[in-house]
Amino acid sequence: MSQAKGFAAPTAKAPLAPYSFERRELRDHDVLIDIHYCGICHSDIHQVRNEWSDYQAEAIFPMVPGHEITGLVSAVGAKVTKYKGGDKVGVGCFVDSCRTCAECKRGLEQYCSVHTVWTYNARDTEGVPTQGGYSDKIVVDENYVLSIPANLPLDASAPLLCAGITLYSPLKHWHAGPGSKVAVVGLGGLGHMGVKLAHAMGCEVTVLSQSLKKQADGKRLGADHFFATSDPDTFENLKGRFDLILNTVSAQMDWNQFLNLLKVDGSMVVVALPEKQIPIASFSLLRRRSLAGSAIGGIREIQEMLNFCAEHNITSDIELTPIQKVNEAFDRVVKSDVRYRFVIDMVSLKKS
Repeated sequence: MSQAKGFAAPTAKAPLAPYSFERRELRDHDVLIDIHYCGICHSDIHQVRNEWSDYQAEAIFPMVPGHEITGLVSAVGAKVTKYKGGDKVGVGCFVDSCRTCAECKRGLEQYCSVHTVWTYNARDTEGVPTQGGYSDKIVVDENYVLSIPANLPLDASAPLLCAGITLYSPLKHWHAGPGSKVAVVGLGGLGHMGVKLAHAMGCEVTVLSQSLKKQADGKRLGADHFFATSDPDTFENLKGRFDLILNTVSAQMDWNQFLNLLKVDGSMVVVALPEKQIPIASFSLLRRRSLAGSAIGGIREIQEMLNFCAEHNITSDIELTPIQKVNEAFDRVVKSDVRYRFVIDMVSLKKS
């Protein structure tokens, strides 16, 4: 075992604080990564505060969160063939899976029907709790490590490993491209990535936001249109307009209003996780509209997304923060007071 240090929540809803723990020794196919940056995802906040207790197994504490990890390879196992020391790499939301089920064989490890091992707040195949990227190092099997293209900076690339793939995957699955009319609901940490990616794919992109205060940002990011959902005329004027709606908002809202904005055979894909159930009226679906969900992507698709972002010079809009201000950053994320993703500079960890 090797000593690692990071920040952890000792119990549910407790502030994050310095924490020392152990990482496993390198196995034959393991990669040791010196973590340089880790993005702050809203799901980190939900999990350290145990706000998803109705939907997942009991949270494991102490908990080191973080699944938007970038850094450099510092050592590799004896049989590693994909990486070498000094390589730019990333780790996303999961670090292992069964590898043999139908989903894994299709490259859909995130939907593994046996056991997806999440990067933190989970147990590995030996029952050991996993700890995430708010730390100085991590050990991951080479098959679950991503290559960061040379032209992408490690800091602004970190959120691509969750926010980026969360939007890229449904855009690809629902065949968004030139001629597609795509709406992104919410211009936040997820939504701003949806706008950038859909624009790069050649879609006609509309942002549906509560107000017009981010309209200039939306246009800068690639939106063709921007409408306020607080204006009742928006839902009347846009009826039947969209092929695909990407709903990135986890707050309570009337999904029926948005379903009515879909064309025949259109789909609304939910990528955010509301805390409470939201009722759906069957009449909203009668025009052969679909309501679906999507969660990140498999390793193959994440790498495809990173390469696409490199080709189109796409990264996240970020604000760097030292680890010592992580609790303050959590509060600001909850208040939507960041444009658009926080990323922790792990050099700051050496000062803890």
